[in-house]
Amino acid sequence: MRSAVKVWKSLFWVAVLAACSAQAWAAQPGFPPQVRVGHTTGDQWEPALAADGLGHVFILYPQYVTVPGCAHCPVPTMALVVSANNGTTWEKPREIAPLGTSQFDAQIVVDPLDRKTVYAAWLQNDKHDVVVAKSVDLGDSWTVVLAGRDAGDLDKPVLTVHGRDVFVAYNHASSVLVSASHDGGTTFTTTLVNARTRRGWAQAGGATVDPAGSVYVSWAAYQRGEEHGQGPVELYVSKSPDNGKTWNTMLLDVSGAPPECATDECGWAYLGAQITIASDSAGTLYALWNAGQAGSNIERIYFSSSTTGGSTWSRRADVSRAGIGTTHAFPTIVAGAAGDVRIAWMDTRNAPLWNTYYRNSTNGGATWSAETRLSSYIPGFSYIEPDGFKFPFGDYFEMNIDSRGDTQVVWGEGLTYESPGSIWYTHGR
Repeated sequence: MRSAVKVWKSLFWVAVLAACSAQAWAAQPGFPPQVRVGHTTGDQWEPALAADGLGHVFILYPQYVTVPGCAHCPVPTMALVVSANNGTTWEKPREIAPLGTSQFDAQIVVDPLDRKTVYAAWLQNDKHDVVVAKSVDLGDSWTVVLAGRDAGDLDKPVLTVHGRDVFVAYNHASSVLVSASHDGGTTFTTTLVNARTRRGWAQAGGATVDPAGSVYVSWAAYQRGEEHGQGPVELYVSKSPDNGKTWNTMLLDVSGAPPECATDECGWAYLGAQITIASDSAGTLYALWNAGQAGSNIERIYFSSSTTGGSTWSRRADVSRAGIGTTHAFPTIVAGAAGDVRIAWMDTRNAPLWNTYYRNSTNGGATWSAETRLSSYIPGFSYIEPDGFKFPFGDYFEMNIDSRGDTQVVWGEGLTYESPGSIWYTHGR
């Protein structure tokens, strides 16, 4: 009996200490601790997120390893998770497209004009096709069309919508391409964005349409050194004032060569420079990117804005409070009303572990809120420790602003680049 009591007391204090640790390392006030979304078996990777004006939040992600309840589904298959109450509860994940070949690189957005029509995009057919899906019934049913095709591998689709104008940008080798629709996603035509700047290996990063209808695409060009991708990385913003027919491009920054992962399993550009872009209701543009100095494997997070339609940009500002020597990656940005801009990224200030951080501004980036750590300790996962998670599970994540004005965020955490891992969610201000 005494032995049983001792065991019970021991277990009690272990539980107390674990609870104290979790409480001490929960997400800061304003954002509740992270919760897992999506399937709970297999791997979930690189999620996309959108919110409408009716309280719905949509998370789209590729489900790897196995698709529960669908033995004949290809791997990965796009899985959609929907909340009808701004993220309080979530419906069961479901497939949204006719099954065929594997589906990669999720994107999902809501039309900012009607705030209810939902569009999604991804790659399939061995990454030779980029498709766009549309839902007019809050994600219950979808129509899917082919937006672009190439004989080579496509990568990194980024999607933006403005009424009946739908644009999906993506890259193939040194080319950045945009497939545009002006009939609500029924038909698409494709143009080359960087005809005069086709250098190195392109990586699309973000896209937005301003209130005047001009389209912007942000992208990186990885230059080749003696080894693949070991040269500098040029960071660009391209603009089309005529619905995607013609494009002009501006260089915003140049980063050093991409740092390598601690292991050789992730791609050569995985932790390298990326640039993303957003616009607010007043037409101000905002860019966020990670970049480092030549010869250094340390990258910071930088922010810039433009009130001139991309003709000029403010001097870049380092927006992270992490100490010098901290690795930063995976910039994410969203903008809403005039001056309302919100940013997030991942960094290793608790090295070798990673965390997800957030800041917001109400004056266009002139001043910023304090940093909020979004990632929090959840026991029972091999890749989550009290001070952070082992590795980013995917090289991008997403934010959006919901019908209440709150920030909705989803990201991936994993043990290594390969697996296992899953996607995590929180919302707040």
